[in-house]
Amino acid sequence: MNVFLSVEHLFVQFGGLTAVNDFSMHLVPGELVGLIGPNGAGKTTVFNVIAGMVKPTSGRVVWRDEVLDGRPSHEIASLGIARTFQNIRLYRDMTVLENVMVSFHHHMRSPLWQVMLGLGTGVRQERLIREQSREILQEFGLAHWALEKAGVLAYGQQRRLEIARAVAARPQLLLLDEPAAGMNPRETRELGDLVQEVRRKYSLTVLLIEHDMRFVMNLCERVKVLDHGFTIAEGSPSEIRRNRKVIRAYLGNSADAPGE
Repeated sequence: MNVFLSVEHLFVQFGGLTAVNDFSMHLVPGELVGLIGPNGAGKTTVFNVIAGMVKPTSGRVVWRDEVLDGRPSHEIASLGIARTFQNIRLYRDMTVLENVMVSFHHHMRSPLWQVMLGLGTGVRQERLIREQSREILQEFGLAHWALEKAGVLAYGQQRRLEIARAVAARPQLLLLDEPAAGMNPRETRELGDLVQEVRRKYSLTVLLIEHDMRFVMNLCERVKVLDHGFTIAEGSPSEIRRNRKVIRAYLGNSADAPGE
């Protein structure tokens, strides 16, 4: 098995609280995997460790044979890992186009000051970045708003823009933290189609956290379930729907399975 990302025996403690308890997970290239669980299960903490925003108490994260533990988030991003957040983090006073262009600047060969001043090869790079950014906005259905301030977009459009900005960073692994949060059913269905399309076009591996179980079960090929920091189940969506531990974690003694 060609393992892309390996999370090995991860423990994360904050003071006396254990947020993640002996968590392990492996991703292979091209997978679309869901990480689910009730509020406070430890899902976002796992994302934060992978992205270099939280240092684990013990355990390690290995990305393409490189250990990520202790590396800063910007260095991990440069290795090919991009993420979105539960709370949208756009540059609200910049245009929609500029928000995407910022991500491309990580890959510039000319110094940023040359680009900003329009000197040397920076002019050509800036033109190319602008063209590629517009192409991404077209793919995400946001081209019409390219010159509008990001802060004026509707909530669902802001979610799309955040994902577009992450894709512009040219990642190999995309971490989506509750991408469908706050969306209506139509927006959620369209987002699922978009994630699949972007995944195919850019050859992405996708790991996502989401509370909308129908979205997860319809989209993901494999699902891992956390509860109070512990892994309680892993399998295909159909296996997770029938898992009694998962049903109890979400619904107490209810007989209705998640996503049905």
